[in-house]
This record gives sequence, structure tokens and C-alpha cells, in this order.
Amino acid sequence: MNAQAAFSHERAGDGDVLRFTGNLSLARIGDLPERLRAYAGPVDRLDLSDIERIDTVGAWVVHRFASEHDAKIEGLDADGEHLLAQVQAADQNVSMRPAHVGSFTRVLGEIGEATSIALKTTVGLLGFMGATVIALGNVIRHPSRFRFNATVQRFEVVGVSALGIIGLMSFLIGIVIAQQGAVQLRQFGAEVFTINLVGRLTLRELGVLMTAIMVAGRSGSAFAAQIGTMKLTEEVDAMRTIGVSPMEALVLPRTLAVVLMMPLLGFYSSLIAIIGGGLLCWISLDIPPITFIQRIREVVPITDLYVGLVKAPVFGAIIAIAGCFQGMMVEADAEQVGLRTTSAVVQAIFLVIVLDAFFAVFFTWVGWT
Repeated sequence: MNAQAAFSHERAGDGDVLRFTGNLSLARIGDLPERLRAYAGPVDRLDLSDIERIDTVGAWVVHRFASEHDAKIEGLDADGEHLLAQVQAADQNVSMRPAHVGSFTRVLGEIGEATSIALKTTVGLLGFMGATVIALGNVIRHPSRFRFNATVQRFEVVGVSALGIIGLMSFLIGIVIAQQGAVQLRQFGAEVFTINLVGRLTLRELGVLMTAIMVAGRSGSAFAAQIGTMKLTEEVDAMRTIGVSPMEALVLPRTLAVVLMMPLLGFYSSLIAIIGGGLLCWISLDIPPITFIQRIREVVPITDLYVGLVKAPVFGAIIAIAGCFQGMMVEADAEQVGLRTTSAVVQAIFLVIVLDAFFAVFFTWVGWT
């Protein structure tokens, strides 16, 4: 055993044979590759029936020699044949540079790939929405399975902790709307209509829309990162193993929290934006707060408030489901967490804007203008 690898030439009736002996492994192969390269005699077959052992290195040396001399390899057992087949399959030319692809073909391929990913994501998101509705139905039928403490904790994270940043954002947006509106309306001597602009735009559109974008960037990304990390650490699989539904324990509390908090945050954002616009009107246009409030009550119909309150929970559901869906899609490595978190924010904001356009057309159609 462990004899040094060697070979000898024999003349048989059906051709020239190189008979290999010894151990064709990395530890004992020695100078066999050099001696094979120096061999210049005829060869038709390689007989490996007398070898003691062969590993990947030995199989590679034999395969390369057989390929160069167009010789047949024989005498291996089943394991040796399998190893040789794997080595032969791996012996392929590697292109150092990718094949040149035309610009039109490349762009067309990228568009096709993006379309395929978008369709798959849409189907997956719709299926995830269905699974969330089923989980809600199960909790309604079995109230003891409702995670009350987890939902209340999400109220704090999604709502209370966001009051500061949403309030600051809304206050500044109200100031910007009033300032830009006053500058443009001053050309027509209609600065007083700045109040109409601030009141209707914030209550009907920008208040809830900007809040949804802020919640998507703040809470939607957090949902994706949290659930994605749990997927990597196999906590989600562990929950399934012990009989706990991840949809009921992870997704449903987050979704309910965002759906219930979005109308409150949207209303809060609209009020702060109106306060910011009123402050600028007081300073820049000399419109006192009492006059501003009275004018707001006259020109802003109650339907504008209803429009914002109707849109808010729908936006909240989309944000929460998109974040949880992307978190559940995390696989393989930590890089996926970052990618899925980014996808959750982009997807949520895109869907919110699409739905906002749909709501604008719908409410105009029903007469809430």
C-alpha cells in the first residue's frame, strides 16, 4: 500500500497500453505528471485496474493525458468511474471575458428581467395579503391567540415614537406650502386664498401622504429588517416547529398597529401642517390666527377630512404588509437583509403613491371634491 505512482508501457493485441500502478493521490503521485508529459510513445488505452487509490488530482492527471493522446481509460471501479466523470465534466474552457452583448439586447434583457421580477413580486405580495387576512380570521375565531402585548408595543414604536419627526416634517411642509402659495397668489392680489391652499392640500392629500412615506421609511424598513434577521437566525422556523404561526405572532400585530395608527398620525400631521401654514400667514401676510381658523372652517369641507381618514388605513396596511413580506423573503446571508429592507421601502412608497392617484380619481368620481 501507498506505493509511489508509476506506469509502464505494454504492447497488447488490440494496441498500446499504459498500465498504471501504485497510489494516484496527491500525497504519492510524485513526478508522475512530468513523466507523462515526457512520454512520447504510442498509446491507445490507459489501464488503471492495478492502482491502489486515486483522488481528484490523480484523476485529473490521467484525464488530461488521455485527452491529449485520444486514449481510452479502463479498469476503474464504480467510485473511480464516478470521480473521473466529475473531473471530465469540470474540464471546460473558461472565458476570461464575458461575451460581448449588444446594447439593445442588453437593455431588452434588463427590461425583461425587471418585468419578470415585478410580476413575481406582485403575485407574492397578493398571496401574502391573503395569508394575512386568513391569519386575521383565525384570530377572530380564536381571540386567545391574539398578541395584545405585541400589538400595543407596536403602537408605541409606530405611533408615539414617530410623533416628533412627523410633527417637524408636517410643520415645515405647512410653512413651505403657505410661503410658495403666497408668492404665486400675490401676483393676482389673492394672498387670502393661501388659507384655502394650506387647508385643503394638507387635509386632503399631503398630510396623510407624507405621513405614509415617513412611516414606510421608518417602520416599514424596521419590519423588514427585524423579520429578515429572525429568518436568518431561524427563529421563524423555530416558531413553526413549536406550533406558533409567524403570521399571527409577527405579521398581524405589526399590520394592525400601522393600520390603526395611520389615521391618527395622518390627522395629527394635517393639524401640524395647518399650524405651520397659519404661522407663516400671520407673520408674512398679517392674517391673525383667529381669522385664519375662521377661514379654514369656511373653505375646507368636512369631506376633505373624510378623504384623508379613508386613505390612511389603506396606506398603513400596504406599508406593513410590504415590510413584513420582504422580511419573510430574506434567505441565505446578511446581505439579503439590506436588500430586502431597501425593497420594502421602495415598494411601499411606490404602492402608496399609486393608490393615492387611484383615490384621487375615485373621490372625484363620487363627488368628494
